[in-house]
Amino acid sequence: MAATDLLRMLADGTRLRLMALLCAGEYDVTALGRAVGAARPAVSQHLGKLRLAGLVTVRRDGRRALYTVRGGHVRRLVTEVLHAAAHRTTGAPDHD
Repeated sequence: MAATDLLRMLADGTRLRLMALLCAGEYDVTALGRAVGAARPAVSQHLGKLRLAGLVTVRRDGRRALYTVRGGHVRRLVTEVLHAAAHRTTGAPDHD
């Protein structure tokens, strides 16, 4: 099922951190690696999986590949997951 595949992609901590960054804008592999503290090859592998799952898009700017979140649905999904986790860890009440 497509929904479970998308959620499985976000269940990995590194991929979720990458997605959180990509919700804010475009990044290349080097900048993402620095931001999440992962090696460039590992980040590239994660981005490849996210791209195949349809969660990120890539565009070329000269020799650089710039990644971003694909569309508003994905951006909202990531944002809501992060907000739900924050509420759970801080004890803040849920929203209706």
